[in-house]
Amino acid sequence: MFSDLNQCIDFSNLYAPEHLILAIENQERYLANIINAGSVFLGNYSCESAGDYASGTNHTLPTNGFAKNYSGVSVDSFVKKITFQKLTDEGIKNIGNSIELMAEAEGLYAHKNAVSIRLNYLENV
Repeated sequence: MFSDLNQCIDFSNLYAPEHLILAIENQERYLANIINAGSVFLGNYSCESAGDYASGTNHTLPTNGFAKNYSGVSVDSFVKKITFQKLTDEGIKNIGNSIELMAEAEGLYAHKNAVSIRLNYLENV
């Protein structure tokens, strides 16, 4: 069905398996290419049941292809994260027009106006 391991990995990334077993030689060479999998088992001795019961990896994994968007449940799943950002007058001048275009394209005119008001103020200072 597939002519080489790269094609297999491409298919696996589309499928986004809950468990992916790389029972191949030099499996580390392929790790950077794996972008969608719940948990990856490396080598002939790393069976899924080891991950389920004893090797210490997460057992609550995304099923039905959800590994395309989600990781397994971990402590990080329960961590509240807050992002912070601060724009200077030069910063809003540099990205303001792009923000206005995107907000208008989405029909979010209050978002656009929040930038436009600031840009207009900076032009008149």
